[in-house]
Amino acid sequence: MEEVKLHGFWYSPFVWRVVWTLKLKGIPYDYTEEDYSNKSAQLLKYNPVHKKVPVLVHAEKPICESMVIVEYIDETWPQNPLLPADPYERALARFWAKYVDDDNMVSAVLALLFSSTGEELEKAIEKIWEHFRVVEDQCFGDEKKFFGGDTINIVDLAFGSIISFLEIGIVDIFKVKILEAEKFPRFHSWFINFKDVPVIAEIIPDPEKLVAYVKSIREKRSISFTK
Repeated sequence: MEEVKLHGFWYSPFVWRVVWTLKLKGIPYDYTEEDYSNKSAQLLKYNPVHKKVPVLVHAEKPICESMVIVEYIDETWPQNPLLPADPYERALARFWAKYVDDDNMVSAVLALLFSSTGEELEKAIEKIWEHFRVVEDQCFGDEKKFFGGDTINIVDLAFGSIISFLEIGIVDIFKVKILEAEKFPRFHSWFINFKDVPVIAEIIPDPEKLVAYVKSIREKRSISFTK
């Protein structure tokens, strides 16, 4: 097998997506933890456009953007497929994966991250709930365990990374419930199933460490995740 390398930040939910994919596929790789304030020459070489993580390097060829990387891995290593074989189902999976990143769900979570108490906080939570209602109503009609049915697919990875960061890294700071079982029973049940998968659980950082980091970036009001 040609060498696989990954450049990332430990706290980035977009990097988690790629690590989960590699683990689910059973692909060995070398990992380089980057320093946001002092990025390596290799990272700048491999991603000269955005200069951000994640970056996957396969046979010395770099691939950037987390969902692009996930699809590249899925196409290159066909075991444990993450995209449906049926063209229509595959299109739906891509639609919902895109919804997470490109339809302001990520922006809503970041707005909460940098909100203060009071009215700003309430507005940020309500915006996230708007997205949750869409997912609750549109994605779980047939009581699926995961978005992909009985197995994890790219939609699980897309949503799972952001919800994990929200529930583990942000909620503890504000002492509020976001993904409430009463409001979103099917979405909540999905998240319980998702985070209990051993491959998923072992990648999510220690909650105390992640909360401490999130508090530090709230103070700086600066963060770099990329996609």
